[in-house]
Amino acid sequence: MPSRWIKPLITALCLVSVAKIKAQDYGIEEDISQSCKNNNIRSSTTSTTQGKSFVIRKMNGNSTATTTKTGFERMKDPLLNVASSTPLADRERLKLRGLVPSGYIPLNLNVERCMQQLRLKSSPLEKYLFLQSIQDVDERLYYAILVSHTEEVMPVVYTPTVGEACQKFSSIYRGTVRGLFISLEDAGSVRSVLDNWPHDNVSTIVVTDGERILGLGDQGVNGMGIPIGKLALYTACAGIHPSQVLPVHIDVGTNNEAFLHDPFYLGLKQPRERGPAYDSLIEEFFEASQDKFGKNVLIQFEDFGNTNAFRLLEMFQDKATTFNDDIQGTASVVLGGLIASKNMTGLELSEHTFLFAGAGEAGVGIAELIAYAITKETGVSLNDARKKIFLVDSKGLVTKARLASLQHHKLHFAHDIDDDCPDLLASVQKIKPTALIGVSAKPGTFSEVVCGEMAKMNKRPVIFALSNPTSKAECTAEEAYKWTDGRAVFASGSPFGPVTLSDRRTFIPGQGNNAYVFPGIGLGVIASGATKITQNDMLVAARALADEVKADHVSKGCVYPPLSDIRNVSAKIAAAVASSHYETGVATVLPKPSDMLSHCKSLMYNPLEFDTV
Repeated sequence: MPSRWIKPLITALCLVSVAKIKAQDYGIEEDISQSCKNNNIRSSTTSTTQGKSFVIRKMNGNSTATTTKTGFERMKDPLLNVASSTPLADRERLKLRGLVPSGYIPLNLNVERCMQQLRLKSSPLEKYLFLQSIQDVDERLYYAILVSHTEEVMPVVYTPTVGEACQKFSSIYRGTVRGLFISLEDAGSVRSVLDNWPHDNVSTIVVTDGERILGLGDQGVNGMGIPIGKLALYTACAGIHPSQVLPVHIDVGTNNEAFLHDPFYLGLKQPRERGPAYDSLIEEFFEASQDKFGKNVLIQFEDFGNTNAFRLLEMFQDKATTFNDDIQGTASVVLGGLIASKNMTGLELSEHTFLFAGAGEAGVGIAELIAYAITKETGVSLNDARKKIFLVDSKGLVTKARLASLQHHKLHFAHDIDDDCPDLLASVQKIKPTALIGVSAKPGTFSEVVCGEMAKMNKRPVIFALSNPTSKAECTAEEAYKWTDGRAVFASGSPFGPVTLSDRRTFIPGQGNNAYVFPGIGLGVIASGATKITQNDMLVAARALADEVKADHVSKGCVYPPLSDIRNVSAKIAAAVASSHYETGVATVLPKPSDMLSHCKSLMYNPLEFDTV
């Protein structure tokens, strides 16, 4: 077909939403897909009873294409099925009469019906499974629950409950298609595996190899619970349409001996691949994903082990639109809390001395972003900014005396210190930090003595116990407030409830949840069509997050906004990040929207804005 016909054809397709043509028969499928991307439109091929239909879906989250699915076929599609919330007037047209009960329950009432059932469940895992069962059959209802009751259900959908769900993934697996599993056995065929996914309009992928799941270690294929949960938050918090997200697990084996001998374990029963075959599979996955879903598809690394996390990020950050949430997303949300803490401590970032308990990918990622932020704040060199930041690992304070044995990612923070500091307490006494940040995954690390030392040195000591899940936190919120006489500026990785001390002062601890940041970054990427994600994007996101911490939050001792406002926070982060993309020249959606916040909000899927197609 002549190329001059392509643009008129695209226009016609967009007007009618569904064009029953076999684009591949004319050799124009790739041209149509690219034209759709250039015009801020997503294309997908949807199966119908009459064969293949070419479907155009606008990126606006609430604009959906007309579908030919009706009756039982529609009921089996969780993206379309709304069961008893289908208006009575639509049931005849959609051939649903007799397939659902006669009564009609509005979506908002259905949400409350499900919440009543959820609250009757006796354990967090039972609540998790109940919500998953809803997602399996009615995604609109599932996301309506998440949007309407974010603060209550987020700990169920993600940390801390997702940790237990991962540990038991092989046991509770129900055969639901909830993502793609790619293994070493698929090497050379990854592109065809991606073709098995039912949606072509994917904009956001979260991928893990399961080696370092939260603070739980190697979970192998069981780690798939993390990409599933993470992408649920991309949709709930930033409105990325559920048809546009794809969880992926890369199975390269496991070194978890219990799984290797578990007859019910669902992954490859072999030790982890550490050689060239590993890198080759990851590279093939990136290339296949970009070929299938477009050059700018967002690919988020999640819970890769230290051995691979830093080097894979370095390998692909200039080749793809990618970031590592454990290294960069965690850093951004923590930096946002630190910037907001100025309202309580009176200290700029450059006036702090930071001490980290833990020197893995999360700790070093936070440290590097803090250093970068200090350079932007003061104009000092990156090396000088790093001199304000110290790390403690399992062998004690990281210093130049240990250079020969240090892992590569710790080298920038190996300072010239004479005294031997074999543990955290000795390091606190030597360094005299103003901010203590826990990323060790070792409960009890912030002992009463350590917190007491911080209180002696600082009027308002910053104590962030960030390890997940809750069982791995360095201390609890109650301990931090009690041991510092209520003077601690506290935040945690998993949620803690309000704390009331004996003198009746009540504090509301902030949760440094990555969900404050990564959904907004993802939405910003879609809004701008970014070709790259940089360290500056993480700083921009952190500043935007800190701007949303209002005076009433500060008065309660909280350095983060309420989770109930997270969609608004995500939209503002997205607008800030997308605007930065235009300033740095990595945006491809042209022309630049005149009102970036409105543009970002227009792209957000809202399950509560109910419609049937």
